[in-house]
Amino acid sequence: MDIFEKDLSGAMVSPDEPGYDKLISTIFDTMSTAAEMNAKGWLTPEEVHEYLHRITGREIDKSTTLLPPFYVDYGKNIRIGKGCWIQQGCTFFDRGGITIGDGVFIAPKVNLITINHDPNPDNRSATYGRPIVIEDKVWIGIGATVLPGVRIGYGSIVGANSVVTHDVPPMSVVGGNPAKFIKKIEAGSKK
Repeated sequence: MDIFEKDLSGAMVSPDEPGYDKLISTIFDTMSTAAEMNAKGWLTPEEVHEYLHRITGREIDKSTTLLPPFYVDYGKNIRIGKGCWIQQGCTFFDRGGITIGDGVFIAPKVNLITINHDPNPDNRSATYGRPIVIEDKVWIGIGATVLPGVRIGYGSIVGANSVVTHDVPPMSVVGGNPAKFIKKIEAGSKK
């Protein structure tokens, strides 16, 4: 297993192991591409999609919109569905894997963070990842942070400035720090 596979698997990855310099170099290359996109000023949707292709290594459906600036570390472990809307100033640290379903709305300044450090202070530079999965038709409010290993269920809403530390059931509203269940969403509800 190379360092990239090990990183994505959730195993602890240390700066002392072979290949770590290649991992960090790839991260800096991706960050450079994102910085180039962010510095361009106004871009057409087609130009943004070209940058996203360079960042993720895959085509993003034309029905999905991302508004720069966009901040990312690795980039290659991001999967974005159709009909998504991702606002300005979002940060995706995807080394653990980020999967975004169809019809997802992500407000400005949302952070999706899949990486954590070893709690042992003598090994704190080592990291491990856990995937984030955002199911179809989720809405994540402005300034929210989703932490490693979280699954947000179909149709759910994450309130503004929330910190999501645990899975969110489908059709639920959560909010706060840490995010807690607020209410169920009834199908066809206008509130």
